[in-house]
Formats: sequence, C-alpha cells, structure tokens
Amino acid sequence: MGRWLRLLGFTLIELMIAVAVVAILAALAWPSYSNHVLRSKVRLAQGDLAALVANVENHRQRTLSYPTAAGTAQFPGWSPGSEPGDFAFDYRPLPGGGFAVTATWQGGGKLSGCELVLRTGNVRESTPACDAAGEVGW
Repeated sequence: MGRWLRLLGFTLIELMIAVAVVAILAALAWPSYSNHVLRSKVRLAQGDLAALVANVENHRQRTLSYPTAAGTAQFPGWSPGSEPGDFAFDYRPLPGGGFAVTATWQGGGKLSGCELVLRTGNVRESTPACDAAGEVGW
C-alpha cells in the first residue's frame, strides 16, 4: 500500500525545490513589474494633463480668455483618472495670457521629484525623476 502512495505524490524535497524555483523566478520578475506599474502611472498622469488642457481650452473658447484663477476646481468637467495619492494636479495662469498645468508625484520611491508640465502651445516638460522607471515619452 505504501508503495502506491509514493507513486501518486511528491516528496518533501521535490516540493521544496519547486517552491524555491518559483521564488527565484518571482524575485527576478518583481523589479520589471514594479517599473511597469510606475511607467503606467506616469502615462496616466500625462493623459490626465491632456484632458485638463482640453478643459482649459474649452473654457477659452467659451469666454475668449484663459481662466485667471489658479487651481483645478474651476473645471468641473475634469477629474483625474490617477489614484488620489499618486499625482497632484494644478492649473496656473502665466503672465502674458498663457497657462501651465502640472502633475507632481506625491509618493516617494523611484518617482520622488517627478513633475510633468504642459504649457500653452503644447510645450511639454518633465523632470529627470519621471524617467526613473523607464522612458515615458513625454
């Protein structure tokens, strides 16, 4: 009877080796996965900024001027798709009639100091910290 049970199952050594192999593979894949997640958060913030600019331009078409008050609360048609703790978004008018919208990373880690800026005329800027998880193409 014991002989048949041995043929149907795995030994403890075999199970430990399988678990060790899975743990090694997971340890190798984790950095790549975490960089992918951070890159996707930066790209989502870029999309949020583009949507905010669309709302700013919509306001300009309706009133023939850019908003003169700072902040994003004046754009009720816009809400960011980013998680609340990831990026903080801001609108500010610039001297001479232009504007700038910014997305600033709120957490620490690799993206600490990351700021994306989109100015009048589709001028895009970012700090070097935004590329910490890989090229984001801003």
